[in-house]
Amino acid sequence: MLTRRPLGLAMALVLSLVVAACSTSEGTPAASAPAPGGSAPAASPGGSAPAGSPGAGGANISGDLQVLARYGCEPAPCEPSGEGAADEIAYTRYNVFAEQYPDVTLDFTESDFDAQAFLTSVAAGNPADVVRMDRAIIGTYVAEGALEPLDQCISNMGIDMSQYRQPAVDAVTVDGSVYGIPEFYDSRIILVNDSVVEGAGLTSADIDTSDWDKLAQVNEQLLQKEGDTPSRIGFDPKLPEFLPLWAKANGADIISADGKTSQLEDPKVIEALTYANSLIAAHGSGAAFNDFKTNGPGGVDFFGPDNQFKADTLGAMPMEQWYLNVLANNTPDESISFQPFKDRQGNNISFSGGSTWVIPASADNKDAACEFMRVVTLPDTWFAAAKVRADTRAADGEAFTGVYTGNTLADERIFGELVTEESAGAYFPGVQLVQETADVAFSLPPVPAAEEFQRIWQGAVNAVVNDGADPTQALTQADQEAQDAIDSAQ
Repeated sequence: MLTRRPLGLAMALVLSLVVAACSTSEGTPAASAPAPGGSAPAASPGGSAPAGSPGAGGANISGDLQVLARYGCEPAPCEPSGEGAADEIAYTRYNVFAEQYPDVTLDFTESDFDAQAFLTSVAAGNPADVVRMDRAIIGTYVAEGALEPLDQCISNMGIDMSQYRQPAVDAVTVDGSVYGIPEFYDSRIILVNDSVVEGAGLTSADIDTSDWDKLAQVNEQLLQKEGDTPSRIGFDPKLPEFLPLWAKANGADIISADGKTSQLEDPKVIEALTYANSLIAAHGSGAAFNDFKTNGPGGVDFFGPDNQFKADTLGAMPMEQWYLNVLANNTPDESISFQPFKDRQGNNISFSGGSTWVIPASADNKDAACEFMRVVTLPDTWFAAAKVRADTRAADGEAFTGVYTGNTLADERIFGELVTEESAGAYFPGVQLVQETADVAFSLPPVPAAEEFQRIWQGAVNAVVNDGADPTQALTQADQEAQDAIDSAQ
């Protein structure tokens, strides 16, 4: 593990302007930045909490705090290895906590969450004190008894749960108890390649997921193929990952609201998979579709300047909002329009995921862990980090499309003050649509054996897409396997 590192000079200057000027929404004054050279600053009137002082809920926040996450790299800019990992968004927020609580020694694992390593540490009685993990898998570790319910933490530290987006809170709530504090928040909109759509005599508005018959026709108009080999994808339904979104659009959920009953054999789920797969089958075989999508022109440069929009090898697709930043910095002049994903009644919907902070049940320093989670997810802390990124991107002449958090108040400030038409360029309308649809997103509930459940349903979808399996048979079998896994985990 690595011990807490001081802020670099450039970061210190930024935080001294950004962080020290504002206070947290919970009333705890924000920290001033450390002096160049790394020594802790002296407490100033209304400044950072002096050593040994109580935290927001009166607990003494001190001692060692082991954090299962990456601290980041400095100075900015950094090369992130994943959302929120090894970049200025991570270490700026961690340093806000570190400067408020100089009596806490922060140790970072500098690694991402690994299920086997985590459970091994829990079994040995020496897990990290606070852990960053994907909300989609939290149910597994709640069922294992590995995580601390946070009801007392939330009460003691005065954490305002209403500031977090409700789908993110729902994804970490089991039997009425909260087990995680939401961090990042992703949602999905549809990206439309204007040149391809207009070339087919269509408009962006014709990409409408509420009308499945029309969308099937539009898909046929947009795609190109030679025999069973596609040369351009029309509408990519993004299977297997987006099956829950197609099911929701058809009025169904793949899992019950309490996360304990598989609903994969629901006729509406089967109908949704059958339809979404038909969009792929129109291109030829599923194997050929996926091979072209991965290895064809544009697919091989998904994150580069010769991506599928530039290469005109795609008409439209639903996608997570983080891809807007990729496109804005690689193909800033590409003409792309944006549409919401709609259910069959015409209502805007979205599918959300993201990370969360949790405390292992056998953690040693739960008070400091709780306060850490509170501080690093506060609106002012998020804003400070987002401003560092925005300023860095501006200095480098790069686009900034925002930082998407699980905190509604943070996003209001970030997208109200930092993200502009100038910073996001042609992708600003997409940024605005993401914000408009974020609160109509749904999340899967915490599921015991969450990883196994995901493996089972995605395997069934892949069998349909790639091997031509019957959707009804594949999902019926998957439903039984999933239920057995859930029951065993409980």
